[in-house]
Amino acid sequence: MTKEELWQAVLAQIQLNISPANFATWFKNTEIISKEEYQVMVSAPNSFAKEWLEQKYGKAILKILHSLDGEVKEVKYMVGKAGLKIFKKALAPSLSEVGQLEFQEFKIDKETNLNPRYTFENFVVGPFNELPHAAAWAVSKNPGFVYNPLFVYGGVGLGKTHLLQAIGNEVTKETPKKKVKYIPSEKFTAGVVTAIRNREVESFKSKYRLIDVLILDDVQFLAGKEKTQEEFFHTFNYLYEKNKQIVLSSDRPPKAIPALAERLRSRFEGGMIADIGYPDYETRIAILKTKSQERKIELPEDVLNYIATNIQRNIRELEGALNRLSAYQKLQNQAPSLEIAKSLLKNLILSPAKVVTPKKILQAVAEFYDLKERDLLSSSRRKEIVRPRQIAMYLLREDLKSSYPFIGRRFGGKDHTTAIHSHEKIVRELEGSESLNDEINLIRQRIFSG
Repeated sequence: MTKEELWQAVLAQIQLNISPANFATWFKNTEIISKEEYQVMVSAPNSFAKEWLEQKYGKAILKILHSLDGEVKEVKYMVGKAGLKIFKKALAPSLSEVGQLEFQEFKIDKETNLNPRYTFENFVVGPFNELPHAAAWAVSKNPGFVYNPLFVYGGVGLGKTHLLQAIGNEVTKETPKKKVKYIPSEKFTAGVVTAIRNREVESFKSKYRLIDVLILDDVQFLAGKEKTQEEFFHTFNYLYEKNKQIVLSSDRPPKAIPALAERLRSRFEGGMIADIGYPDYETRIAILKTKSQERKIELPEDVLNYIATNIQRNIRELEGALNRLSAYQKLQNQAPSLEIAKSLLKNLILSPAKVVTPKKILQAVAEFYDLKERDLLSSSRRKEIVRPRQIAMYLLREDLKSSYPFIGRRFGGKDHTTAIHSHEKIVRELEGSESLNDEINLIRQRIFSG
């Protein structure tokens, strides 16, 4: 495998696990510039991207590289001019082409950080996203005066970033004079850190207070970052008082974001909260057909049916499957048959069935509430631990049908009556709490997709 093929394979796997916006922000114009024995050298376009790749994605990159080439034991990064190579037609269609095809679609506006391909016109609406779509459309037509802030949440790969950027692109189209800014929360945090380091906090504040529509993606990553939360709180208040629009997204509702300052949580809950669920079969087919038209390809109905039936919980994976088939069609100049499609998509669709274990449930609950597993298993009576512990016990009972004595033993030798109490308490609360239902559904998504 050449350096170019190796890196494209890495990019394709990374792309399936992060938002398109983050993928474009941190991985565009990167490449492997040397591979000697056990060490790989990756170039980044600037020092900021280099630092981010090392600190945020370093472990994932090394793990993927090692899985692709067992000799790789170390990855180093440097700043340098990167040039992505376009694959020759002789190459067999593979995941590497998916990454390459996606890169060609990115044309990020440097001023707004918006990708023009994310619009309302190509956002497929179904029962699972009608409310957030309607709210987003209303916001784009009258920013600052309806649903402010707009808070959209849902699982990975369900279209949150698309919807947020569609708002920005629509506002920019209708009122070009308005200053729109889309930014992932991690990049906002990095900006705060840089401003503090360079003693430019006032300049940082001034820059954000000139914005008419501020779109912050993945706000759950603000959790635990006190200085970032403080700066965003002041920015939020300033923009809100001036009737400037604020749009936020997260993988969970505000109440479920751990280590989030109460004053920020109350601001987030002061506007419109809308969740995106899972697309039904008909909507998945509609998405596939819409994306096929965008790519100017036509796939047989049985192939579309196969994809829609086997990929049910992630729109990004639907697109990933479509990209593989699109690459094949463009290289072979013919549509793939069902058998060829099954072969091309076997790694994506026919992965081994995910086994749910008590450990996986504990890991998912702990991660969701920003705790350690040992916290759940401890005897602590702190509210921020007791509640997640009860939810973990509930999930062990409901999803694994574990006995109450087993659950008690799993949690540090507690009496079975503790497990019974926890399960019954959550069951009762679920009857009257929509937010608790949302939290448990989001945790289950982590359990069954992890």
